Amino acid sequence: MSVDESPRMTLLGTATSMGVPMIGCQCPVCTSKNPKDKRLRTSVAVHNGDSTFLIDTGPELRQQLIRESIEMIEAVVYTHGHADHILGLDDLRIFGFKKKEPVPVYCEDAVEETIRRTFSYAFDETVKKSLHSRPMLTFREIGLRPFELCGLTIQPIRLIHGRLPVLGYRINDVAFCTDVSQIPDESWPLLEGLRVLVLGAIHFEPHPTHFNIEGALEVVERLQPQQTFLTHVSHRLGYEETNLQLPDGVELSYDQQVIML
Repeated sequence: MSVDESPRMTLLGTATSMGVPMIGCQCPVCTSKNPKDKRLRTSVAVHNGDSTFLIDTGPELRQQLIRESIEMIEAVVYTHGHADHILGLDDLRIFGFKKKEPVPVYCEDAVEETIRRTFSYAFDETVKKSLHSRPMLTFREIGLRPFELCGLTIQPIRLIHGRLPVLGYRINDVAFCTDVSQIPDESWPLLEGLRVLVLGAIHFEPHPTHFNIEGALEVVERLQPQQTFLTHVSHRLGYEETNLQLPDGVELSYDQQVIML
């Protein structure tokens, strides 16, 4: 099987909600010439053979899909309903138009409620339907049980983001855990034996709703994954400078990074 056919995830965006560079900021990271310091908001593409699904739909989704030459997606899986993780949803219109059927959206009830409220025009039955004027979606409720998608088993993992329950996901020996400040006791066993952990870490200073670098490294110390990539990164963390301060086996992630599953 070629690399193109092998299961893998592409990190489409690795920034916090403000993105990097941040609007109006002239700090060293925002003005950096290093392409790995240019970060779009969070989305992930998971590929298996000819099938691709997304984890989250950040505000730059159209730009990300064009950049990666992704022509079709089979579904979307959501971690939570915050704006920087859902606002690209309207760009799913093209896929419903091409497929002539709704795009499956896998999420918890609270996320569905947020999407229905935020994109109310997509669900307004009083408006004449058009195949391309609004996204066609069908919701698939998920909880903490594993489910199958595009030939892969997806294991949801309960995480806490400030006070908000959110989901991370494990696929084979890779886990994607963005936007997290606490891991509940019952979730630690689901994160054992990882080859790769993609873990949110916003910056060095403490934060009320995200792990900082110190908190993320405590998770790494407990889980001992073979490799950790830190994501949901703010403009306070330059790629090269930060990596020099991280222990072996831990690095910042970057946009367009490919992780084999």
